[in-house]
Amino acid sequence: MSVLSTHTGSAALTWWMTGLSGAGKSTLAQAWAQQLRQLNHPVCILDGDELRSGLSQDLGFSPEDREEQMRRVAEIAKILNQSGICCIVALISPTLHGRNKAREIIGAARMREVYLSTPLEICQQRDVKGLYQQARQQPGLQLTGVRAPYQAPINPDFSIDTSVLTLEQALAQLMTSLP
Repeated sequence: MSVLSTHTGSAALTWWMTGLSGAGKSTLAQAWAQQLRQLNHPVCILDGDELRSGLSQDLGFSPEDREEQMRRVAEIAKILNQSGICCIVALISPTLHGRNKAREIIGAARMREVYLSTPLEICQQRDVKGLYQQARQQPGLQLTGVRAPYQAPINPDFSIDTSVLTLEQALAQLMTSLP
């Protein structure tokens, strides 16, 4: 039986995309979801920005709140996987501890850590959401990678630098995780 089979008892996967704001997490998540759907795999994207406007609107950006955000998202991913639905998480996920906890919750066999290793300078140049400009103007803003730490993964399943790889090349790498 395929790892991504939708039959009862199957093990759908979670691709946990981590990286700085502007690294390309949401863009890659959308493209990867589209590719999985074309292969007839049910898939759900859990995007940090969307979750913060609803499910996690009660959370701020303190270290404790960031850890709680990762925990909540991991719990949702686990439920989706148990229901035979692939999950793509697009979440900054700034700490090793939080990502390790997510792997523990989801299950090591189901989670693929995808580190978008795009350099900070490139993310700042892109500044799609204007967050880096805001951080320069508001010293109290705890933007990950600027005033709040980001702990890069030590041994991710995939390391993708979107300033070097095209979207197609990144998707080709992710395809290797399918059975």
